[in-house]
Amino acid sequence: MRLMALRPLSCLAVAFALASCSSLRSPIVPGAKPKDHGAIGATEGPAWHNGSLYFTDGKHINRMGPDGKTTVFRHNASNGLLFDREGRLIACETKNRRVTRTERDGSITVLADRFREKRFNSPNDLCMDSKGRIYFTDPRYGSREGMEIREARPAGITYYLEPTRRLVEGVYRINQTGLPPGLCGFAHEIQNITRILCDGAERPNGILISPDDRFLYIADNNNNTHGGSRKLLRYTLDKNGDVKPGARKVLFDWKDGRGPDGMKMDTAGRIYVAAGTNKPTEYETTQFKAGCYILSPSGKLIEFIPVAPDECCNCAFGGKDGKILFITSGSHLWSVPLR
Repeated sequence: MRLMALRPLSCLAVAFALASCSSLRSPIVPGAKPKDHGAIGATEGPAWHNGSLYFTDGKHINRMGPDGKTTVFRHNASNGLLFDREGRLIACETKNRRVTRTERDGSITVLADRFREKRFNSPNDLCMDSKGRIYFTDPRYGSREGMEIREARPAGITYYLEPTRRLVEGVYRINQTGLPPGLCGFAHEIQNITRILCDGAERPNGILISPDDRFLYIADNNNNTHGGSRKLLRYTLDKNGDVKPGARKVLFDWKDGRGPDGMKMDTAGRIYVAAGTNKPTEYETTQFKAGCYILSPSGKLIEFIPVAPDECCNCAFGGKDGKILFITSGSHLWSVPLR
């Protein structure tokens, strides 16, 4: 029997194989334990920029500088944060029901506060694609009072009772984030906003887009409802950044525990999801403890980083080489070194 000569793998195939292997390996430095930086008002939205970590405490954006000291950077912003390519801070202002950008001179530009003349519910988290477009979630936790955005009227029906139309907790894309020529004196931008998701997710919270703009990840966290969804969902996007029909996939389910919140992705495609709680509530069990759940691209649990004392809300990469994972939980800030 003659043996067939094996063809050498192409460089691309080897690279793909290595990437696939690394995506299933724990990224945590062996023996490393999460470090508690104390109750410094780190509740949500961590974002790293120029040697400092920014996070929110429900009322302010705080900044922890290279010296470890924390100061108030900005008032009246309370949730997800990110820095754009020009180093400007984009923030979800949940209570003000808008998404804003802090300019270098400290002035505030409103990027989104309405959709079809209706105010958003309470923008929660956000991310950016390779084109610089901003995607954000708009859930409503707690009281439903004052919600304005409802599903569209059925086609062909001109008269339809407003209260009978379902309230929408959607996902949106800001298509333009720069001021058109001649309008630089205006504090409010022309809002060019597309709703890319209004069905298939009960209460979208955390949001993430893969580096190739192929996948949209949504932390569907209906955590103040009995039997509500507590799942990490993945959608396939088309070349325009819109969700393809029928492209929804459940990657991980927290069942009756506290569901997923903020999340990030590393270069190997692993997904870092802040989730769980150490204190049961009327609607949540402690089946899934508070911490960061590290998942493979297909949703397999690779590693769990426990934190305390309370629910885990968000995470971000930082440090001088980007290999420190910061986690916000119960106003405490935690960090753990990565490979």
